[in-house]
Amino acid sequence: MADTQEVDAKAERRAAKLAKQINAFSKAHGGAEAQVAYLGQRGARIALVGEDGNWGNLVAPTQEIAEQAVKKAGITVHEDFDGEFAAKVKTGRYEWSRMAGIQVGGPKND
Repeated sequence: MADTQEVDAKAERRAAKLAKQINAFSKAHGGAEAQVAYLGQRGARIALVGEDGNWGNLVAPTQEIAEQAVKKAGITVHEDFDGEFAAKVKTGRYEWSRMAGIQVGGPKND
Protein backbone atom coordinates (compact mmCIF):
# COMPACT_ATOMS: atom_id res chain seq x y z
CA MET A 1 0.00 0.00 0.00
CA ALA A 2 2.86 2.38 0.74
CA ASP A 3 4.18 1.87 -2.79
CA THR A 4 0.85 2.96 -4.30
CA GLN A 5 0.77 6.05 -2.11
CA GLU A 6 4.35 6.88 -3.09
CA VAL A 7 3.52 6.53 -6.80
CA ASP A 8 0.38 8.66 -6.38
CA ALA A 9 2.35 11.36 -4.55
CA LYS A 10 5.02 11.37 -7.26
CA ALA A 11 2.36 11.64 -10.00
CA GLU A 12 0.66 14.46 -8.09
CA ARG A 13 3.97 16.37 -7.82
CA ARG A 14 4.66 15.88 -11.55
CA ALA A 15 1.17 17.09 -12.48
CA ALA A 16 1.58 20.13 -10.21
CA LYS A 17 4.95 20.95 -11.83
CA LEU A 18 3.44 20.68 -15.32
CA ALA A 19 0.45 22.82 -14.26
CA LYS A 20 2.88 25.48 -13.02
CA GLN A 21 4.65 25.44 -16.41
CA ILE A 22 1.31 25.64 -18.23
CA ASN A 23 0.27 28.60 -16.08
CA ALA A 24 3.58 30.37 -16.75
CA PHE A 25 3.11 29.88 -20.51
CA SER A 26 -0.48 31.10 -20.26
CA LYS A 27 0.53 34.20 -18.32
CA ALA A 28 3.32 35.02 -20.77
CA HIS A 29 1.04 34.68 -23.80
CA GLY A 30 -2.22 36.29 -22.68
CA GLY A 31 -3.94 32.99 -21.97
CA ALA A 32 -3.62 29.53 -23.46
CA GLU A 33 -5.49 26.51 -24.73
CA ALA A 34 -4.24 22.93 -24.97
CA GLN A 35 -4.64 19.55 -26.57
CA VAL A 36 -3.37 16.33 -25.00
CA ALA A 37 -2.08 13.62 -27.34
CA TYR A 38 -1.09 10.09 -26.35
CA LEU A 39 2.51 9.26 -27.33
CA GLY A 40 2.54 5.58 -26.39
CA GLN A 41 5.13 4.41 -23.88
CA ARG A 42 6.73 7.85 -24.00
CA GLY A 43 3.70 9.40 -22.29
CA ALA A 44 1.52 12.25 -23.52
CA ARG A 45 2.19 15.54 -25.25
CA ILE A 46 0.51 18.71 -24.05
CA ALA A 47 0.37 21.09 -27.02
CA LEU A 48 -0.13 24.67 -25.85
CA VAL A 49 -1.28 27.60 -27.97
CA GLY A 50 -1.21 31.08 -26.49
CA GLU A 51 -3.74 33.79 -27.23
CA ASP A 52 -0.95 35.62 -29.07
CA GLY A 53 -0.40 32.63 -31.39
CA ASN A 54 2.82 31.41 -29.82
CA TRP A 55 2.95 27.71 -29.12
CA GLY A 56 4.88 25.10 -27.22
CA ASN A 57 4.83 21.50 -26.04
CA LEU A 58 5.28 19.73 -22.75
CA VAL A 59 5.61 15.97 -22.31
CA ALA A 60 4.05 14.17 -19.36
CA PRO A 61 5.09 10.65 -18.39
CA THR A 62 1.49 9.39 -18.66
CA GLN A 63 -1.81 10.41 -20.22
CA GLU A 64 -3.37 10.63 -16.75
CA ILE A 65 -0.72 13.04 -15.47
CA ALA A 66 -1.11 15.22 -18.58
CA GLU A 67 -4.88 15.38 -18.12
CA GLN A 68 -4.49 16.13 -14.43
CA ALA A 69 -2.01 18.94 -15.20
CA VAL A 70 -4.25 20.75 -17.70
CA LYS A 71 -7.18 20.38 -15.32
CA LYS A 72 -5.13 21.92 -12.49
CA ALA A 73 -4.08 24.76 -14.79
CA GLY A 74 -7.73 25.48 -15.57
CA ILE A 75 -7.26 26.12 -19.28
CA THR A 76 -9.47 25.10 -22.20
CA VAL A 77 -8.56 21.65 -23.50
CA HIS A 78 -9.45 20.61 -27.04
CA GLU A 79 -10.29 17.03 -27.97
CA ASP A 80 -8.37 17.33 -31.27
CA PHE A 81 -5.83 19.65 -32.83
CA ASP A 82 -8.43 20.55 -35.44
CA GLY A 83 -8.46 23.33 -38.01
CA GLU A 84 -10.05 25.98 -35.79
CA PHE A 85 -7.58 25.36 -32.97
CA ALA A 86 -4.59 24.98 -35.33
CA ALA A 87 -5.49 28.26 -37.04
CA LYS A 88 -4.62 30.08 -33.80
CA VAL A 89 -0.95 29.05 -34.17
CA LYS A 90 1.33 31.69 -35.64
CA THR A 91 4.29 30.38 -37.58
CA GLY A 92 7.25 32.28 -38.89
CA ARG A 93 9.71 31.95 -41.72
CA TYR A 94 11.75 29.34 -39.86
CA GLU A 95 8.80 26.97 -39.40
CA TRP A 96 7.68 27.32 -43.01
CA SER A 97 11.16 26.73 -44.41
CA ARG A 98 11.69 23.81 -42.04
CA MET A 99 8.37 22.19 -42.99
CA ALA A 100 9.01 22.75 -46.70
CA GLY A 101 12.53 21.39 -46.34
CA ILE A 102 11.28 18.18 -44.77
CA GLN A 103 8.91 17.68 -47.70
CA VAL A 104 11.52 18.25 -50.40
CA GLY A 105 14.53 16.50 -48.93
CA GLY A 106 15.91 18.71 -46.21
CA PRO A 107 16.28 22.35 -45.21
CA LYS A 108 17.77 24.72 -47.72
CA ASN A 109 20.21 27.46 -46.86
CA ASP A 110 19.00 30.89 -47.91
